[in-house]
Amino acid sequence: MSLGDRTRALTRRIDAFQQRRRWLAFPAAVWRKLSDDQVGNLTGLLTFYAFVSLFPLLLLLVTVLGFALRHDPALQQWVLRSALADFPVIGDQLRGNIHALGRGPVGLVVGLAGSLLGARGLANAAQNVLNRMWAVPYNRQPGFPWSWLRSYAFIAVVGVGMAVTTLVADLAAGVGSGPLSVGIRVSALLAAVVIGTLTYWLALRLAIAAEVPGRQLWTGAVIGAVGWQILQAVGGYYVTHQLRHASTLYGTFGLVLGLIAWLYLQARVTLYAVEVDVVRARKLWPRSLFPPPVVAGDRKAWDSAMAAQDRAPTTD
Repeated sequence: MSLGDRTRALTRRIDAFQQRRRWLAFPAAVWRKLSDDQVGNLTGLLTFYAFVSLFPLLLLLVTVLGFALRHDPALQQWVLRSALADFPVIGDQLRGNIHALGRGPVGLVVGLAGSLLGARGLANAAQNVLNRMWAVPYNRQPGFPWSWLRSYAFIAVVGVGMAVTTLVADLAAGVGSGPLSVGIRVSALLAAVVIGTLTYWLALRLAIAAEVPGRQLWTGAVIGAVGWQILQAVGGYYVTHQLRHASTLYGTFGLVLGLIAWLYLQARVTLYAVEVDVVRARKLWPRSLFPPPVVAGDRKAWDSAMAAQDRAPTTD
């Protein structure tokens, strides 16, 4: 038997082994689905639109805070600092480079409209990416004006959810030391996970077409919320220690580099969580790691991907 034949026999035995064991078959199927959907490209797309949309959204936030809390500048700065705490190291630089729109009525209206239009790019990209991952046929995805309404609702949900989650964590961080403070911090962490789960679920519900039942989105929402908290701890540590010198040395370029890296990590965690939901809900496992031969999970995944390309108008 040649080396090639022995290698193929070994890979088939490994493949058959993982297919017979759910604890291996499920993560293998998620990995295959990530590869099928080219999740690296989708993450890059979301990162780009998140980067482009971030500054209009921050401009809106600063302007609204300027009007709502115009008599309390200290409270303005505290709320803004809490909102930017999601961006380690670069949060202070972002706060220093974002200023409110002019107070003239015409300039304010034009600026707010432009900011909303600029921020809509992220929500539109999220709708396209998530519907593609769920293999929703193109002709069954929300069209105008519902897609626009969903986009603005998506922006509001994500913005408010992130702000409240960060606010809870910020309040807990201000608690002093002692046995009671440990309980308060743990309770605040659990509250942040619950709020994050609800935020994730509602954002996914708004971004994904209604033909995907809402009950199928809960697992991804929980994974996304927990992953978000882990990312805040582990990812924040990495960004703080690896990009602090780049931010100091390269100035604006370091700010851009750190911001893109952070947004990329956030998008990656979100798409991984969604793929787990898709594989679980559509029962896309087991999958073959080294096709051929292919198994039922492979055919089901490929059939749904082909159906998602349908652009013919529906008759119902």
